[in-house]
Amino acid sequence: MKNIPKIDLHMHSTVSDGTDTPEEILSHVREAGIEWFALTDHDAVKGCARIRSLLEADDPRFLNGVEFSCRDEEGKYHILGYGYDPEKAAISQVVEKGHSLRMKKVNTRLDGLKERFGVIFPENEVKNLLALDNPGKPHIGNLMVKYGYAQSKEQAIHEYINKVSARSEYIRPEEAIEGILQSGGIPVLAHPPFGSGEERITGSEMEHRLHRLTGFGLRGLEGFYSAYTPEMCAQMLFFAEKNDLYVTAGSDYHGKNKPVLLGNTHLEWEQELPERLERFLEAVFSF
Repeated sequence: MKNIPKIDLHMHSTVSDGTDTPEEILSHVREAGIEWFALTDHDAVKGCARIRSLLEADDPRFLNGVEFSCRDEEGKYHILGYGYDPEKAAISQVVEKGHSLRMKKVNTRLDGLKERFGVIFPENEVKNLLALDNPGKPHIGNLMVKYGYAQSKEQAIHEYINKVSARSEYIRPEEAIEGILQSGGIPVLAHPPFGSGEERITGSEMEHRLHRLTGFGLRGLEGFYSAYTPEMCAQMLFFAEKNDLYVTAGSDYHGKNKPVLLGNTHLEWEQELPERLERFLEAVFSF
């Protein structure tokens, strides 16, 4: 392949913490001229089914995706899953566990905000919040702005929500990777240089992390990403080559919840489609 297609394999809808519905995601993808895309909602897969039900013959090529928030004794990881069979029990079990832990976390945060900062929302607002598919920090932050506890969602998250205890239970990375593999999918490490908060992972620490995760069955890493510098992209391509991993490209689009444009992956920095990204597309799309 000589020309570089428009690709975005990392985006979120209202099924998790995005502001666009799956239907709106598809509309925006069409308008942006994106040729290959995936929906990767946090701990949720049903948005993918909604998009698939709307696809037409001349639409961009679509790939089932998901993003699991994981943690173990050595750190935090976001594991993307691509091309899985949503009917398989293995992926459903990880999704159900992730959703359950996410709901516990929301309730814990609400309790913590009340106890530490006196933040109290009307009962109907709490009910609506808990009725969402996968409520998270942005949803709580927007409520804090609505009721005058913060000037912006960002202030609410950084000055209040992040300062209350959330949870000690997480999906372990090996659980997510195994669930994706057993469902016929490809597990990929999302934005590897970014850890918790301002943490940046490089060098030997990155090497150690990738060695552990590939031992669990990790098969790719996000080589192109909206928040990368050229140096980060080069580092990801180096580690992909060294560890024989696929490469993906994603924006991490969240609609109005993040200042990230759909399709912004920095893939345009390349002169041609990187070989390991092309291999990934061949594996999941069979083009």
